[in-house]
Parts: sequence; C-alpha cells; structure tokens
Amino acid sequence: MARLDLDGVARQFEGVQAVEGLTMTALPARITGLIGPNGAGKTTVVNLISGLLKLSAGRIQLDGRDISTLQPDQVARLGVARTFQNVRLLKEASVVDNVVVGFHMHDRTSLAAQALGLPSVRRSRKASIERARELLSEFEMSEYAQLLAGELSYGHQRRVEIMRALATEPKVLLLDEPAAGMNDVEAHALGTIFRRLADRGLTILLIEHNMELVMALCDELYVLDSGKLIASGSPAQVQSHPAVIEAYLGAELC
Repeated sequence: MARLDLDGVARQFEGVQAVEGLTMTALPARITGLIGPNGAGKTTVVNLISGLLKLSAGRIQLDGRDISTLQPDQVARLGVARTFQNVRLLKEASVVDNVVVGFHMHDRTSLAAQALGLPSVRRSRKASIERARELLSEFEMSEYAQLLAGELSYGHQRRVEIMRALATEPKVLLLDEPAAGMNDVEAHALGTIFRRLADRGLTILLIEHNMELVMALCDELYVLDSGKLIASGSPAQVQSHPAVIEAYLGAELC
C-alpha cells in the first residue's frame, strides 16, 4: 500500500500553464478520480507523476519519498504503474506475452542466463505465464490468451494494457481513460475489477470521461479546469459544488 501526495504541482509549456498549483492526495485502498474537460491538464498530471514530464514547481511524494526528479523507470520500480490514453501494446505478440512483459520489471535473471536459456530462465518464464493467465482469468479474457493483441477489439486491448500494468505489481495504479471504447456492460465489469483491486489495498488514480462509472467507483474526486483545481470531495459534494456547476453550466462533467 502507498500514499501519493502532490503538493503545489505545476507545469508550463512555452508559457502556457498546463497545471497550476495542484495539491491532491491518493490513498491506499481507495479510488481517487481526476476529472475535467479535454485540455484541463489531467494527462499532464499523470505524466508528471510517472516521470515522463518534469515539474515546473511543487513536489510529488510516494509514501513521503520525493519522486519529483526521478526518471520513469525509477518511478515504475518504486511501484507506480500507468496506462495511456492511446493503447500501447505489442500487437504482433500474443495476449499472454503482452501481459508477461509486465512481470519482467522484477526479473532478476542475468542477460547471460537469458541468452543461454538456462533452467532458471525457463522456470521464471513459466511462473510469469502462470501469473499472466491468472490475470487473464480475473479479467475474463482467458479465451483470448493466444490471440495476437492486434486482433482484439479496442476495448479488449485496453484490458490487456491494464493487466500488463498490474503485472508490474504496483502500489499505485494510474489509469488514463481505461473505459474508452467500451460499452456500458464492459465498463461496469471493468469497474468491478477496479473496486476489487482497491479493496486489496491498491492506490488507484482514475481519469475517466464515463461519469456514470466515475460517480459509482470513486471515493474522492478532484476537478480540474484549465489546469486549476476548482473542486474536490466526495462525488456527491463535487456534483453540487457551485464552482463545478458554474464551470460546466450545470451539464454532466465530461
């Protein structure tokens, strides 16, 4: 379990303030939502947390450790995993092999051992495949294990990307629009899995445009508009917050 804290986080792009003074917390065993219109700065926040972008100001802490200046691979090894808006899979590899890639984060076998195909390497791969199949079963995708990832529907490809992120055994999971391309039934099923993961102690930060899913899943919401935090609280509090109503003209958040 891990606590994620953002304190006065800011990022500028050529004079444009993409994120301005954002302070927020994501706690273990909870699903924290980050919502707002397109261009609000949500994905920029995820890129800052994961180390793909560097801060212009502020700091990011994981269980009290400052991770603001770390590289993406260092952040990942500390237990922060993420998905992307655009699916990034090995489309010519099988579904199960795409998930197995995630387990390589903790693979301690040497390059020499891998090149020689030593028994320890074969045992490690066998264990990874077994664990990948367990994830496939949990996501109700066992029947797709040997298909090429590129042959799957967009919604199923998103599931594979989430499984690969979970294969890194993260403490914090950053989800950038995971339900994109899914119908209501698929999105609900995915939400059930996220709730189960949070109940096991995982810290989840969710960016999502499906407001029905967000309101049903999230324990706490933060609302961005033009890079600024305009509201935070429980889903019920956010829905009735005057600043949110004014910013969105009373329309459904999207």
